[in-house]
Amino acid sequence: MSLHRLLALALILTGGSGLVLADTLEKITRSGRVTFGYRESSVPFSYLAGPRQPIGFGVDIYTHVIPALKRATGRNDLEVNWQALTSQNRIPLIANGTVDLECGSTSNTAARAKTVAFAINYFYTGPKLLVKKDAGIHGFDDLAGKRVAVTTGTTTMKLLRKLDLERGMNMQLLPGKDHVDSFLLVDAGRAVAFAMDDILLYGQILNAKQPGQWQVVGTPPQVEAYACMLRKDDPAFKRVVDDVIIDLMRSGEFEQIYAKWFLSPIPPRGRSLNLPMSEALRDNLRKHSDQPAN
Repeated sequence: MSLHRLLALALILTGGSGLVLADTLEKITRSGRVTFGYRESSVPFSYLAGPRQPIGFGVDIYTHVIPALKRATGRNDLEVNWQALTSQNRIPLIANGTVDLECGSTSNTAARAKTVAFAINYFYTGPKLLVKKDAGIHGFDDLAGKRVAVTTGTTTMKLLRKLDLERGMNMQLLPGKDHVDSFLLVDAGRAVAFAMDDILLYGQILNAKQPGQWQVVGTPPQVEAYACMLRKDDPAFKRVVDDVIIDLMRSGEFEQIYAKWFLSPIPPRGRSLNLPMSEALRDNLRKHSDQPAN
């Protein structure tokens, strides 16, 4: 075994310091554990079906990553740990090695790529507004002087701040810890709209008690690409994750997983999003891009 490999196996993660002293595959080989991050309310990508029972499109991706990691590390006894994440802490916990992989609703952006890395894009979306049908809100221009809910740590929050500054809209942004919290701000009448990527807004309607009173409105000011997030400068681990996603796309199994979560009834209420695959995503089934959408 080379000196480099011996040193890598001997080093440990210094949690919280932002410094990681061993690559992810080395860490998994040594510890026999991998930690996947999940979101509690990012329907249908990653959400809870019960206490600490994450399900969703991204969680199904994990089920294919696990055997690939067993082969790459030689650890057939691989233990899988789960870590709940929020929009605010997901990037720091990936960067410092607390979480090895996050396959949820995280946008692949150039700004984030300075801190973390992204695998092959697996969804394309854009920010819109979730409002009650009688709210009189039809687009982003109608938010001037209004209270708007938005989830902390998201690209949509940055977008709203930019629009507010450029257009002098005088919006009052009400931050939610996660998407359910943001939705409840509108449901309770504290905000007139919840601004977020449209697919996540449709997911909130799917689980609402009275879905008929809600609608998603507006023209997306930008396009977002979702991808699994992992630590930066970790090419061996990224290659494993990329290969899994590319194999799913080439084999047609990716489309089956998509149909399960976007075209079929899903838990907990047995309703369907009925959302066909976009042309941008269908195009990426062939291109396998890991680049930001914008």
